[in-house]
Amino acid sequence: MLYPEHIEQKIDFTTIRQLLKNKCINSLGEERVDAIQFSSDYAEIQKLLGQTDEMLRIITTDSEELPIGDFFDIREAFMRIRIEGLFLDELEVFNLRRSLEAVRSLVSFISRHEVETYPFLHELITGLENFSDIIKQIDRILDKFGKIKDNASPELGRIRKDIIHVQSSVSKTLNAILRQAQADGYVDKDTAPSMRDGRLVIPVSPMYKRKIGGIVHDESATGKTVYIEPQQVVEANNRIRELENEERREIIRILTEFTNFVRPYTEQIFASQHFLAEIDFLRAKALFAIEINAIKPRIEDTCQLDWVKAVHPILFLSLKKHGKEIVPLNITLNRQQRILLISGPNAGGKSVCLKTVVLLQYMLQCGLLIPVHDSSSTGVFERIFIDIGDEQSIENDLSTYSSHLLNMKFFIRNSNAQTLLLIDEFGTGTEPQIGGAIAEACLERFNQNKAFGVITTHYTNLKHYAEDAEGIVNGAMLYDRQHLQPLFQLAIGRPGSSFAVEIARKIGLPEDLIQEAAEKVGTEHMDYDKHLQDIVRDKRYWENKRQQIRVKEKRLQETLDKYESELNDVNKQRKEILSKAKSEAHTLLSEANAKIENTIREIKEADAEKERTRNARKTLEQFKEQVLQEDETNVIPKKLLKNKKQKAPKSQPQAHDKQELKEGDNVRLKGQTATGTIMELQGKQAIVAFGQLKSTVSLNKLEKVSNNQLKKETRKYESVSQPVSEDVRKRKLTFKSEIDVRGMRGDEALQAVTYFIDDAIMVGIASVRILHGTGTGALRQMIRQYLSTVYGVRHFHDEHVQFGGAGITVVEFE
Repeated sequence: MLYPEHIEQKIDFTTIRQLLKNKCINSLGEERVDAIQFSSDYAEIQKLLGQTDEMLRIITTDSEELPIGDFFDIREAFMRIRIEGLFLDELEVFNLRRSLEAVRSLVSFISRHEVETYPFLHELITGLENFSDIIKQIDRILDKFGKIKDNASPELGRIRKDIIHVQSSVSKTLNAILRQAQADGYVDKDTAPSMRDGRLVIPVSPMYKRKIGGIVHDESATGKTVYIEPQQVVEANNRIRELENEERREIIRILTEFTNFVRPYTEQIFASQHFLAEIDFLRAKALFAIEINAIKPRIEDTCQLDWVKAVHPILFLSLKKHGKEIVPLNITLNRQQRILLISGPNAGGKSVCLKTVVLLQYMLQCGLLIPVHDSSSTGVFERIFIDIGDEQSIENDLSTYSSHLLNMKFFIRNSNAQTLLLIDEFGTGTEPQIGGAIAEACLERFNQNKAFGVITTHYTNLKHYAEDAEGIVNGAMLYDRQHLQPLFQLAIGRPGSSFAVEIARKIGLPEDLIQEAAEKVGTEHMDYDKHLQDIVRDKRYWENKRQQIRVKEKRLQETLDKYESELNDVNKQRKEILSKAKSEAHTLLSEANAKIENTIREIKEADAEKERTRNARKTLEQFKEQVLQEDETNVIPKKLLKNKKQKAPKSQPQAHDKQELKEGDNVRLKGQTATGTIMELQGKQAIVAFGQLKSTVSLNKLEKVSNNQLKKETRKYESVSQPVSEDVRKRKLTFKSEIDVRGMRGDEALQAVTYFIDDAIMVGIASVRILHGTGTGALRQMIRQYLSTVYGVRHFHDEHVQFGGAGITVVEFE
């Protein structure tokens, strides 16, 4: 229910209709704009908003442009041809073809989009025909310019061929007569044949019209030229006229035949026209939404308003033209605060606030998107009643106040919990004291009816009532006392001052007059108004403070989030460093184990004493236990982590290493006893000779050995070093770069490969081949698992297919 009947004129919705019409393509969409109706059906509103929102998304986000073009209203023509014997003319058939093609293009366009993303648009195309048979028939009889083709029927082709033949004969005869007349001087040299009433004629001067026998068809406006059809071509022109009549009759027959064919499709064609109207209408609504920055807000099936940054669309467009910005409105109505009583100075924006609420709610329930922030929430009202403007009428003997009272009478009788009331300047138009009392009584009745509403007023008694009444809340339009100008901002929760004294001073009324008026009103009223202004000032101050606190809290939260993120990164890096350190420790242990085992094997092969061998193995086990113990207690990782956290320049460790270690220095691997000599430095790595074996080692894995330490260790192993060196030389001479372990047991083969790889590393061979065969692949897998743990093995892979393939593993050393 809406009140009054001309509510659309009162809230300027007629302007919205006209703006929508301006964006339609033709009358199809304009009729749909005229048919817009207010609805309180939640499902219908959701559907209308959903359709518009989907069209908006297609227009703004789709890379492919909506195929909008030939929208022709052909309903009148099809209403006419429902009568048997009537037919569509050429233009109507051509418009039908373009209209049906537009429908096909739109259906194809929408079908290419997902149903889940655009369900409402897909609902529009459900059940539509593709009209391929009709389009095929039209293409058979019409050319691309909308004219009947020569081959539309055999008879038409024959007629048009005869017309061309006769016209050619007439043209030749006429040109011959014209040339003779020009030679005789009856006609000017530059004269050419003309057409009058569909017949070819010769322009002749009146004095010579008797010289050329024929029929005079016309003369010029000045009378200086007459147009004569020579007697020789009269019969031929008559024949052309007969053929043209035959052509017209044949075209009518063809069009009648086509009309009879298309008449059974009338309802489907009307459905396609309805579809085009809907698309045109939705497109207009989407374009209007883009123009006013409108969206589809969250809508619930309840009575409520929770709008953020809502703007009046007409005012927004008007200010935009002048390069000005509009002040948005934040407003909330719910079950706890159903009625908002707005007070404040004149020209402060109270009426604009009220009109914004009613226009946007009306637009929403008509299926239009509204300009609010996407965090807004909206509801649905069953009834909207407004009392805006002056309804006085001399004809009906109504005064301003009488018209207001009639409206209040209707509101009280018909308002309920699903009603939205919009009342401007509540209670005005009569003596203030009694007018305020009646307004307060009406307000109490509205509250008892559980109605929702936005009401503007200047009455102090209404502000007092709103403070104490449950369900009613005061609101104020803010005013800048310093610059004496309105801010057009709504503040909910307190009444507003009218700022009458300040505005009077700004206008320029004498100060003594203002003081006299203040004395007449009384100090109590003036103090009340002053206190309201102080509340406004204090609230603005504390709101600014609260905003500053929010900003600081936001920054603090961002800082905390940043530190938490960095702490998580540090913990993650710590875990990575610990993991890396453990991995390095295990690698170091494996390298040490391999080197020491190699040394023990060399000692055994040199026929060393068993006691010494046993002591070496005992020392090895003690070393392994020490490294594992340090690994478990995170000694190594902690040291590495400590070194990681030191933010010394990257160049310092390099410089330090170069100062401590240089070519010719005696070094050994950290945690091992075997010593070697640096042959060459290469950045962070060094080539170290351990006896006859050269190896590339990172500088951070080496430690310098003093001459005294070297002498002690040399004496210690002097008894075995010479035999070992001699043995290495002999082995290098007799070493074979291939071993065959086929037929051996797993452990036996692995031991043989272990000794073979150790010997290969010792003698410095670049690559070797291990023949293990294919079989089940278990032996191959066992050997390769061992190779992956050996320090010094750079790469291993299958031999080439021609030389053994997967049955042979080729090992390459560093």
